Amino acid sequence: MKPKLVIKNLYKVFGDDPQGAMKLVEKGLDKAEIFSRTGHTLGVNDASFEVYEGEIFVVMGLSGSGKSTLVRLLNRLIEPTAGQVLVDDRDIAKMSEEELRAFRRRSISMVFQSFALMPHLTVLENTAFGLMLAGEPEASRNERALAALGQVGLAEWAASFPDELSGGMQQRVGLARALANDPEVLLMDEAFSALDPLIRTEMQDELVKLQAGQKRTIIFISHDLDEAIRIGDRIAIMEGGNVVQVGTAEEILRNPANDYVRSFFRGVDATSILSAADIARKTQVNIIDHAGMGVRSALERLRTHDREFGYVVSPDQRLMGVVSVESLKRVARESDDPKLRQAFLPEVHVVTEDQSIVDLYEPLTLHPYGLPVVDAKGRYRGAITRNTMLEFLHQQTSTAEASQ
Repeated sequence: MKPKLVIKNLYKVFGDDPQGAMKLVEKGLDKAEIFSRTGHTLGVNDASFEVYEGEIFVVMGLSGSGKSTLVRLLNRLIEPTAGQVLVDDRDIAKMSEEELRAFRRRSISMVFQSFALMPHLTVLENTAFGLMLAGEPEASRNERALAALGQVGLAEWAASFPDELSGGMQQRVGLARALANDPEVLLMDEAFSALDPLIRTEMQDELVKLQAGQKRTIIFISHDLDEAIRIGDRIAIMEGGNVVQVGTAEEILRNPANDYVRSFFRGVDATSILSAADIARKTQVNIIDHAGMGVRSALERLRTHDREFGYVVSPDQRLMGVVSVESLKRVARESDDPKLRQAFLPEVHVVTEDQSIVDLYEPLTLHPYGLPVVDAKGRYRGAITRNTMLEFLHQQTSTAEASQ
């Protein structure tokens, strides 16, 4: 995937002598030591990562972790002490004031936690406010603002005033105002955290729906793991100004970088995050369909390995079918020239590798064989049996109990 933003060795020191504090950073002193010696705060410490074009990239961490500082560095609302923020290979730290204003007007918008709507302006006027400041003619800015309101389902409220709207609707106006600029990059700093849980979920759904149609690059700041998992393509976890780990929820859950990251995911239901590929096993009998493999050879393989079912794959590992001891015996008994394909079980339930584990409970109870898992090209990744699922669930229970 193509990177839209590239962050390289980014630092932010708050204080009167940031360069003096940077010398201590270079000597390896941590955030607490630097503050103790200088009174300066290391807000972001050597952050380096990429954000891909069209993804929702969530940055999360506890209060004071540096996530809100980081997002403000991405559009230079605050000046970096060192490092680079490259947007389409352009370093915003090197932009002139005029170039920066044009960049913010055309390429990047920001949605804050507070709605920041002006009570004396209508919904349409609030939405068009940024375009008005940019000098956009009234007719065209209202047209763009109305289109943005339509995207968030508020076109019919264009003539209303903010106090006539619910909290969720007001935040939709804030989102529409950002969308009216038609930005390539959208920064969202705890944008939904002031909303009650039900409206917050609705706004998350709204954002995901908008993203499905428009594929903007979105950097979303959150302290809520459930929110990060729900909307994020990838997640960056920050601690003490450091970007500790970047990855999908599945990648981080499977391989947390340290105890801090592990603590975020403690208590998370792994079945809602991990997919079939994460628990599929190739412990069942694979039968490669080649010239020398017949019904009797396949039956012998199952008997040797004491298995009831076998998974027939082509030489390039594409799943062709599932056979059983009984289906192989039947074909051998009834046919003068038995073929392996004649023994395939009918209507086998095949699972794609990205399917949620939760979705597998019912089919596992309905079918006697382990469910075969395939990738996007139909290649066999392994099977999930009832025992495999029970072992996985037992492991998750044991891990949860150990962390309490």
